[in-house]
Amino acid sequence: MAHDSRDRIRGLYVTGLRNAHAMENQALSIMKPQLERIESYPQVAEKLDQHIRETEGQIGRLDSLLEGLGESNSTIKDMALSLGGTMAAMGHTVAGDEILKNSFANFAFENFEIAAYNSLLVIADLAGETRAEGPLRQSLSEEEGMARWLQANLAGVTRQFAELKSVGEEAKV
Repeated sequence: MAHDSRDRIRGLYVTGLRNAHAMENQALSIMKPQLERIESYPQVAEKLDQHIRETEGQIGRLDSLLEGLGESNSTIKDMALSLGGTMAAMGHTVAGDEILKNSFANFAFENFEIAAYNSLLVIADLAGETRAEGPLRQSLSEEEGMARWLQANLAGVTRQFAELKSVGEEAKV
C-alpha cells in the first residue's frame, strides 16, 4: 500500500514538473512578442528581457529535474497547457492600450506561476524529492521578483501611457 501511495505521489510530482515546464514555455511565448513591440517603455523592455533569460534558466532547471527522474526529452516536450490559449490571447493583445493590458496579464501570469511553484514545492516534499527544493525555490523567487516589479511599476507605466496619449503621441507599446 505504501509503495502504491509513493508511486502516485511521484506521478503527481512528474506531472507538476511537466506542467511547470509547459507553463514556462507559455511564459516565453507571451513575453517574447511583447518585447519585440515595445518602443516607448525601455524600463519595461529591459525587465522583460531579463525575465526572459530567467525563464530560460527555469526551463533548464525543470529539464534537469525531469531528466534526473529518468524522463526522456521526448516525454518532457510540452503538451498544450489548458489555459495556454487564454494566456496567449491576453499576452498578444494589439490595442491602443496594449502596454496596460500586457502589464495586467503579465502580473496575473506571474501570480499563477508563483502559485504553481508553491504547490510544486509541497508535492516535491511529499515525494521525498529534496534535491528539487533549491531549483524550485530559485524559480519561485524569480517569479516573486518579477511580480513585485510589475506591481511597483504599474503606476509609472500608466502615468507614462496617459502622458503620451494626452500630448497626442502614439503610445507605442
